[in-house]
Amino acid sequence: MTNVPEMFGSKVFNDDVMKKRLPKDIYKALQKTIEDGMHLQLDLANVVAEAMKDWATENGATHFTHWFQPMTGVTAEKHDSFISPETGGRVIMEFSGKELVKGEPDASSFPSGGLRATFEARGYTAWDPTSYAFIKDDCLCIPTAFCSYSGEALDKKTPLLRSMQALDKQAIRVLRLFGNTDAKRVLTTVGPEQEYFLIDLDVYKKRPDLMYTGRTLFGSRPPKGQELDDHYFGKIKPRVAAYMKDLDEELWKLGIYAKTEHNEVAPAQHELAPVYTTTNVATDHNQLTMELMKTVATRHHMACLLHEKPFAGVNGSGKHNNWSISTDTGVNLLEPGATPSQNAQFLLFLVAVIKAVDEYQGLLRMSVASAGNDHRLGANEAPPAIMSVFVGEELEDVLNSIENGLDYHDKEKKLMSIGAAVLPHIPKDKTDRNRTSPFAFTGNKFEFRSVGSEDSIAGCNIVLNTIVAQALSEYAEVLEKADDFDQALSDLIREEIKAHKRILFNGNGYGEEWVKEAEKRGLLNLKSTPEALAQFSEEKNMEVFIKNQVYTKTEILARQEILFENYYKTINIEAQTLAMMARRNIMGAALTYENRLADLVVAKKASGAKVSTDAEEALLGRMSYLVSELSSRLEKLNEDMAKEDAMTDVCELATYHREVIEESMHSVREVVDEMETIVPLDIWPYPTYGQMLYSVR
Repeated sequence: MTNVPEMFGSKVFNDDVMKKRLPKDIYKALQKTIEDGMHLQLDLANVVAEAMKDWATENGATHFTHWFQPMTGVTAEKHDSFISPETGGRVIMEFSGKELVKGEPDASSFPSGGLRATFEARGYTAWDPTSYAFIKDDCLCIPTAFCSYSGEALDKKTPLLRSMQALDKQAIRVLRLFGNTDAKRVLTTVGPEQEYFLIDLDVYKKRPDLMYTGRTLFGSRPPKGQELDDHYFGKIKPRVAAYMKDLDEELWKLGIYAKTEHNEVAPAQHELAPVYTTTNVATDHNQLTMELMKTVATRHHMACLLHEKPFAGVNGSGKHNNWSISTDTGVNLLEPGATPSQNAQFLLFLVAVIKAVDEYQGLLRMSVASAGNDHRLGANEAPPAIMSVFVGEELEDVLNSIENGLDYHDKEKKLMSIGAAVLPHIPKDKTDRNRTSPFAFTGNKFEFRSVGSEDSIAGCNIVLNTIVAQALSEYAEVLEKADDFDQALSDLIREEIKAHKRILFNGNGYGEEWVKEAEKRGLLNLKSTPEALAQFSEEKNMEVFIKNQVYTKTEILARQEILFENYYKTINIEAQTLAMMARRNIMGAALTYENRLADLVVAKKASGAKVSTDAEEALLGRMSYLVSELSSRLEKLNEDMAKEDAMTDVCELATYHREVIEESMHSVREVVDEMETIVPLDIWPYPTYGQMLYSVR
């Protein structure tokens, strides 16, 4: 039987290991360095490195790497062995403090958005001691930040840590105004729910589109999809259950709090949810989770699909980012309290989040924009591209009462006076969840449902931390100057509710009525990635990052360029893959069936039997039409793709791929998907949706 407590964190150089292996004075000095956010002194680093190396080699590690998260969307690592030459042709195992705290990988081939020239190869990695080192594939992995020779951030971790620092600073200012002197730090915590698909590996290998792009570029809907809702929370198939057990154990060894697993709505779709942890650690853990999902799936002769929309016509996959704010003393600042003073504090933090989402809705939408997510946002299982906040009927009534200076009566007829004692106790889960809302308050946290399943959660949390920090900063400036704190607090909350209530929406986010209502309210509806990415360089949006020292202007423009480039290159790869599959195999299958039909018609007529060939000739006519259409539409796609060569601006290229290339691809797909419903399976070259979605039994 698996001993989970013993297994958990067995591959992690965690706090317990450090306590056992480091001298007490070194351990205390390291903890103080981490708490104060200071650089680790070299003499301390040498002791830590030696202990880390001894622990790693005892657990089978032969190499170490600075594990970082460049702007590719995946992690990166360069392995170095611990060996150092000795006299007599021997080696010893060594690892220095210098090697621990700083690395120098070649940065020349990572996306930089113009931050450095291609020939400028130097880049640096710096240890993030707030995220534990771990062993993966017999290699000691040290979580690190990654920056250029000139100091600009080239990764996702650096700005995430900066954003956490910004929110910490402003939240502490606010807490001090409430008389809280115990809290020394305020942290954001995240629990990212990860959705994914599992299909048989043999089937996967027969689909070039899945292998090259992560999604199917062709495929007609099967007779049975998710219509009966019988897969959702249904019995987990033995093969999938074995995979989930194996995955859990691998995650637990790495100290990842894998907690919940179940079948999702679509056939072959599943979900894994962890327990909450600090945002930068949760981000590291989620990157490892996605990597291990794929690795473990291969062991079980399956393929794990993390694309936001691997199959058209059935639910896509998201990554619900459950975000909250807590003090280092364990107080959740988004938990409605049981006393009036706590309630007032809760309300201020709640309204700060509402303000942040309203004022920077474009940035939030930008943070989840990608080629994959464009296929999902606004569909049946995902929130719309319009940002809005769901707080539930009761809490919205409370906010309305405060705005209008009225007494509030809840269902138990408890009276609330408006002032410093702002709220009665509000039980958690007083209202239902709203799965159509992109940003929903769910008791003591906000669930940001728009994040794509393949995305790093760093992007959306950088934005969330920064914009909430800005709101808290503005509140602190007002309240710090007040002569009467209670009255100033009451006035501020009332004014802010009134100023930002347009972003509150408790209804059906999928309905067309909401699109019209949102337009009346002046909310943004950024339907595509190019529209959303343009928000990054809006003056107001750049200013909030610069003011809170999360990004420099140069880093913003570089990231925007990288995101535009990634978007159009993704669609370009999809278009080339689609054209290759259609020309190489689908056209051949269609012609084979067309010839078979023609031969059948000729044979029937030649037989002399008085048998009608009307059905065969009608089918032959349709196939001939489809073959002709496929040829002409492929030619149109080729012509459209050729026009890209004259374009150099990344924004123009992104818009062109969205408006022209995707439309041409859709045009080709229409023909192919109809062909699939006609051509017999013994001729059709690729596994169908039915064969893929029901391949794991």
